[in-house]
Amino acid sequence: MQKNAIVPYILIMAFGIGLIFFLSLEGVGNEAEIAEDRAAEENGEGAATGEGTGEGEETADAGEFDPEAKAQESCISCHGGNYEGGVGPSLVATEMSQEEIEEIIANGKGGMPGGLVEADNIPAMAEWILSLE
Repeated sequence: MQKNAIVPYILIMAFGIGLIFFLSLEGVGNEAEIAEDRAAEENGEGAATGEGTGEGEETADAGEFDPEAKAQESCISCHGGNYEGGVGPSLVATEMSQEEIEEIIANGKGGMPGGLVEADNIPAMAEWILSLE
């Protein structure tokens, strides 16, 4: 007598479907908690999940713009960890004027998208870039 090889696969499939069903019920039960966590992440608080950096939390609480924290968040992936260039050009000891830097931050240039920094904070970000040495 030969064993039917499909039975284990059917059992695994049934177990997987049951697991998905019960996990979805768990998610429905925790819907409010999940929504709160997502709202905290979108607001940059991260403290509810323990993902905060400390530095960003202070600036969010104080309501002040921190150009260095924003650069760590948005710029190092292209301009490098020391802002000396990578995919994007070096920001250190740039010869551009503050107005040129503000224009690039606002509208983007080349592969850099515009709007990474809020319009009210663009002058502070440009001043910070000019202070890099």
